[in-house]
Amino acid sequence: MWKYYAVLSAFFAGLTAILAKIGIKGVNGNIATAVRTTVILFIAWGIVLAAGQWREIKVLTKHNLLFLVLSGIATGLSWVFYFKALETGPVSKVAPIDKLSVAIAIGLSIIILKENVDWKTMVGAAMIIAGTIVLIR
Repeated sequence: MWKYYAVLSAFFAGLTAILAKIGIKGVNGNIATAVRTTVILFIAWGIVLAAGQWREIKVLTKHNLLFLVLSGIATGLSWVFYFKALETGPVSKVAPIDKLSVAIAIGLSIIILKENVDWKTMVGAAMIIAGTIVLIR
């Protein structure tokens, strides 16, 4: 099932880039990021409340909270820079370069999480990096 979710994530991420580029026209990237974040906040808490999962907040440990907060900071910074790039750059270049994050995540999963990856994953990461280099030049 995770593969379907991943494909849906990729689809909506691609759609996000197009909608964001249209929505950011004539607007400061920081304002655009704040509006987008507010919408996401309401959707995320709406899902938690609708599913009755709000009681599970009690199981969060300090460790969970620390790394979720750090992840939130990283996400926020990613969005700020993404919108700054979209303000002046074409989606056809910004979005693919942003997806270099896939190769970075693979590398960090090996270094930090000690995950084992197969040769196909490594070749895929190398192709993403090569594609990004082609786009940048």
